[in-house]
Amino acid sequence: MAKILVTGGAGFIGSHLVDRLVEKKHRIVVIDNLSTGFKSNLNPKAKLFQVDICSVVIDRIFQKERFEYMFHYAAQVDIRKSLQNPILDVGVNISGSLNLIRSCQKHKVKKVIFASTGGAIYGEQSFIPANERHPEMPISPYGVAKLSVEKYLNFYYQIYGLPYVAVRYGNVFGPRQNPKGDSGVVAIFAERLLKNEPLAIYGDGKQTRDYVYVADAVNAALLGLRSRQVGAFNIGRGRETSVNRLYQMMKAKTHSKSRVTYAPFRAGEQKRSCIDYNKAFNLLGWKPRFDLDSGLDLTLKYYAEKIK
Repeated sequence: MAKILVTGGAGFIGSHLVDRLVEKKHRIVVIDNLSTGFKSNLNPKAKLFQVDICSVVIDRIFQKERFEYMFHYAAQVDIRKSLQNPILDVGVNISGSLNLIRSCQKHKVKKVIFASTGGAIYGEQSFIPANERHPEMPISPYGVAKLSVEKYLNFYYQIYGLPYVAVRYGNVFGPRQNPKGDSGVVAIFAERLLKNEPLAIYGDGKQTRDYVYVADAVNAALLGLRSRQVGAFNIGRGRETSVNRLYQMMKAKTHSKSRVTYAPFRAGEQKRSCIDYNKAFNLLGWKPRFDLDSGLDLTLKYYAEKIK
């Protein structure tokens, strides 16, 4: 039974991770400023510090709590916001992360698991699916920031011996994803379709993503913690799905009367994104258990119950 910090533990993926860690009888502390997370997501057995990861208070929390491990899931996750305000994105996603990593090194945390991105980090892919040897050419400040944090983690590993695993997620979806923001297309579609409300697809809808269910995403992080491996690992299904195809699948499942309109393509978004998870399979023993169809069924069931 370890004492573990989960940043962003009241958010979408982080809250599912906290639930699994609590099930395993670990003592869990969450740092979350609740800017995008919700207290209702948080497991009652977890201790919450409602603090920004950029705060000077962070080091005092580390000193008091004496964490053994950190899962770093707190982030500014909206690509559009990163384009509109890259300085804010740097402040949260790079400076905030470095604030945490420094405290990990200072207070002798045994390992860091970092929620990175397997989509934005590669930019426009030169081959499909992209493995970890694909050139890292992000086309958004969000992707640049995630790559920067990976480089800092590698620096702290090489110089100070702080082990880490960066899980480079595809497009994670599932229960608790916030449908009110601009990110999280599955959650947005689910709410609009179930309410028979109009929805927009940006661009021609032919852009593709690699969708991975949240339970699989969490399982990858847990395997990363258990493993002695260090480095970055793609966590996706290795399959492309276009936004048009996603919409058609979800509309058929909901029998919705919603109508779709097409809006201009948004800068900073890739046309194709699909990642190879063979490294995670070979070194961590991870593979996806949920296909897109079954994951969508579970997700739609969750939102249907919320809307009632």
